[in-house]
Amino acid sequence: MSFSSEVKDELSRQLSQARHCQIAEAAAIISLCGRILISSEDRYCIKIHTENIAVARKYFTLLKNTFHADTEISIKQNVYFKKSKLYTVTVGNHEDAIRILQAVRLIDEHQEIGENLSVVGNLVVQQSCCKRAFIRGAFLATGSISDPEKAYHFEIVCATMEKAEQLREIIAVFSIEAKIIRRKKYFIVYIKEGAQIVDILNVMEAHVALMNLENVRILKDMRNSVNRRVNCETANIHKTVSAAVRQIEDIQYIRDTIGLGALSEGLSEIAGKRLEQPEATLKELGAMLHPPVGKSGVNHRLRKLSGIAESLRNERERSRQEKKE
Repeated sequence: MSFSSEVKDELSRQLSQARHCQIAEAAAIISLCGRILISSEDRYCIKIHTENIAVARKYFTLLKNTFHADTEISIKQNVYFKKSKLYTVTVGNHEDAIRILQAVRLIDEHQEIGENLSVVGNLVVQQSCCKRAFIRGAFLATGSISDPEKAYHFEIVCATMEKAEQLREIIAVFSIEAKIIRRKKYFIVYIKEGAQIVDILNVMEAHVALMNLENVRILKDMRNSVNRRVNCETANIHKTVSAAVRQIEDIQYIRDTIGLGALSEGLSEIAGKRLEQPEATLKELGAMLHPPVGKSGVNHRLRKLSGIAESLRNERERSRQEKKE
């Protein structure tokens, strides 16, 4: 089972105690993945589709418990994906369909279809608990969440920009910044930041999924921290080794050109120690000197040796050029 299916399975087992929250959740479901059918005799019917059996059970239970409506579930093979099935929850009774649609504010008193997409003016999502239920219903209807082991991505698909903006505003009430992107003919409300996905799971009350995601985040953070430390230490070692190699090359050049005896006592001593201890750190080299010298003092002497070697190389190059001329 995918992580997205696990989240939906957990949410499908929840049923809010308050009827107004049940209505808010039903409103989101019908709005995002429901169809309102009107016969030639002006008889209303509601059909809600899903490919998830747990979600289909939730739709059935929600409509049955909240509205005491006659509800049916039908199953058929998905035309586009042979291995999956399409579950349809249907409220075929006209009176039941009208009661539900009026309760979720998808039709008015004249039975005209329309939806109030204002977060402030929509009576279905006035209370904070109802907003939570609405987001939960929206996610059950058309939402998905990626496997946190691979990436952090939460999204809910909307048919119109207006619906997407309404959903984003409702999510923003909980201090979560969702964004909208167009994908073909749909509008996607999405969140990509791990901490904010944890927050949205908490808002929807998917507490088991939240803990699983947090565990993954902790492990990933630990791995990233270890990798950063190892990379840093590797880079430092490489830098130290490279510096030591250059120092030895400079000292050997001085030795082979003018001899270490031509150097001052301090430079001659550090040059000899570096040749004897090619893997020693600056601090370790300093401790070997008599008297001991600090890290900065050792670095200063080695830089002087580098300067001397560079001067000798330049002098040798000038001599070559003069001979050619």
